[in-house]
Formats: sequence, C-alpha cells, structure tokens
Amino acid sequence: MSILLFCEQSSTRLQYICKFIFGEQLNNSCSITIDAENFEKHDGPKINYSSRSFKDNSLQIIPQGLLLQNGIHAQQIHCDEGSGNKYFFKTGGQYPYDILSGCFYLISRYEEYLPNAEDEYGRYAHTNSIAYQKDFLKTPLVNFWIQDFIKILQQHYPALKITTASFTFNPTYDIDIAYAYLYKGLLRNLGGFLLSPSLTRLKVLSGFRGDPYDIYDYLDELHEKHALKPRYFYLVAASSGLYDKNIPPSNAAMQHLLKKQSAKYEIGLHPSWASYLNEEILQAEKEVLSTLINKRVLHSRQHYIRFLLPKSFEILESTGITDDYSMGYGSINGFRASVASSFTWYNVEKEKISKLRIHPFCFMDANSFFEQHDTAEQALQELMYFTDQCKKANAELTTIFHNNILGYDSRFEGWRTMYEQFISQLLQ
Repeated sequence: MSILLFCEQSSTRLQYICKFIFGEQLNNSCSITIDAENFEKHDGPKINYSSRSFKDNSLQIIPQGLLLQNGIHAQQIHCDEGSGNKYFFKTGGQYPYDILSGCFYLISRYEEYLPNAEDEYGRYAHTNSIAYQKDFLKTPLVNFWIQDFIKILQQHYPALKITTASFTFNPTYDIDIAYAYLYKGLLRNLGGFLLSPSLTRLKVLSGFRGDPYDIYDYLDELHEKHALKPRYFYLVAASSGLYDKNIPPSNAAMQHLLKKQSAKYEIGLHPSWASYLNEEILQAEKEVLSTLINKRVLHSRQHYIRFLLPKSFEILESTGITDDYSMGYGSINGFRASVASSFTWYNVEKEKISKLRIHPFCFMDANSFFEQHDTAEQALQELMYFTDQCKKANAELTTIFHNNILGYDSRFEGWRTMYEQFISQLLQ
C-alpha cells in the first residue's frame, strides 16, 4: 500500500529523504504530488507535508524549509525532547517537528559542508557536530525517530503494512600494518631498532617468536566458531610514509596474505594518506589491490577516517567504489550521521543523489585506546552499549578492529580477550 505525500513544491532533497525513510526503512513506497485535488481524492495512507489545511484525516507535517532551499546555509538548531528522544526543527502542528528535514540534515552531513574547524589531521572535528554539542552522538537518533514515526503512521492508517529490518552485526578490520617486524627489510628494521630497541623484534626476526601483529589464523578460527562474515580493508600504498606504514604490495609475503584472505573474505581498499584528495593515486591503489586478489574492488574505508565532503566521496564514486565504510569519527566513538543503517550518499553541494552507499560504524578500537584512553574493560562496556542501541533500533552494528590492537603486543594486553568476550555476549 503506497503512501502519497503532498507538498506545494517538490525537490531532489525531498525525493531523497522520502526514498530513505519510506523505501529503505519502512520497506514501502512513497509517491510525491503537488496536486492538492488529487491528494484529497486519494483514499489510501497519505501525508500532508505543507502548512496547507485539508479536511481529511491525513497526517500533517509542517515543513521547516531545509528541503526546499537551494544552496548551503547555516540552520538554526534548537533541541527539544519528546518520546524519550531529542529532536529539532520544531514546526508545531499535528506532528511536533519536521522529521523529513531533520533526517536529511543528519544523514546528508549537511553541517560538514559549512565552514568548520578541523582537527589535527585535517578532518572535520567531531566537536563541531550538533550530535556532540547536544549530547546525542552515541544514539542512532534517526532510527529512533523513524520508529516513533511508524507508530504515528499506523495509528492513522492501521491497514498500512510496514516491514522493518532486524539487527545485524558487521565486523570489519583495517590492516594498516600487516606485520610488526617481518618482511619490512633490513633498513626499516634497523632504523626501527635504533629508534626503539626491542628484544621482541630480535626474537621475531630470528624466528624464535611469531610476529605480534600476525593474528590472521586466530581471527579465522574466531569467525568460523561464531559463523561471522567479516570484511577486511587493506592499505596498499606504493611507498611508506609517516601515516602509511604497511608492507608494500610488491612484497611476496603481502601478496600471499592478500590472496589467502580474499579466498575467504570480502576485501576492500584502505586508501593511503596521500590519496586523500587525489583521484589518480586512489585509482592506482584500487587497481593494485584488484590485481593482487584477482577480484573487483568495490568497497573502501578511508585511512585515519580522513575525508572531506564532497570531494573525497566524489573521487570514490568516480573510481568505481560502490560502498564506503568511513562514516564515523577517527577521534571518538559514536554515530557520526546519527544513524545505524546504511544509506546512499547525497551530494549537498551538487544537489545530487549518488549511487555510493554509505555504511556507518559506531565503534573503532583505535578511538577507544588512543583517543578516549579506555581500558579494555571500558571498551567492552561501550561496545555492549552500542550493541543495545543498535538492537533497539533494529539496525546494523558495524565495528572496526585492527590486527595490531588485537595482536600480541604488550601495549594492547587484554584487548584480544575483550574482543572474544564481546563476540560471545553479542551472539548469546
């Protein structure tokens, strides 16, 4: 049963957010009309998205105006609270706020197109965001808004059939540094030893101990035990640098690892620091990875979660990437787009609906360890909190872990055990 939405003026923004809410989240369809007479005659479920009054029982949402604007302008944000959730763009009327504009503002990352301060890595600083400032960063607010919206819709139209998604867990791994000491060559190991003398390095290079970052077989067993289908993202920079420290893809050991992993798992690209806004470098890295695994590379996650909207995503799209997993912060855990469901990217600058699908994550071990300075126990508590939020939202929990943090380096003692505990509790 299709939903009819009346508006006095349609727009690409309105079409986009209706497709996300009604098509993807409610598993229904929504037709948009500007014909008031046709709207009044419609005897099925309908929404009046205007300030105009109709005599029927249609659900009315008064527009805030964002979806009908052209260009990018600072928006006045004032948060209220209702049904246990914060909301903004209050417009009054039958429905208390403009949920369509609110959802668009958050998942399009509209605020990231405005002038903002950058963090030390040149990224959009999470402290700029309304979610951080209004204290809902750790909540998939869009999902909860839609759940409340469904209740109101079904009160108005009991015959309306709505099918919602169920909770899923998506474990992912970033392989920035495949091995701590092995296969790095004499000069890199010598330089590393002089900079930080290590008995462990000598034992590994002498063959008396395994490399502390080599946990691939361990992860294989964990995935098999719990029937998990993880996704790996590999850094394949042609040369090493301050932020690109992986073994070069020309190394035989790296090639062997990639072939072995691609036989079992989905492999995505982890674009190098240098490729941040450079289409030529990203395209070259994508082709290298594709050649090594003998498969098309369609998925990607930015190294250091370093991206700039819209340029970085435009580059991904133009190089043939169909799915990106970078939507989160590299400085704090939480829901950057305030949603725990995947969505297609909207290019606000060009007012264009993209084919690039965005898969948000809410937890990264590096954030917990290096940025939030959490213990493994504290990280487990946060993980279980995010799990509970995503389950309540009937949405997706996507996590990022690194082989070095889950490895055998003494700095990360307890994190591998914590991860095992998390998987066990999650799947109970």
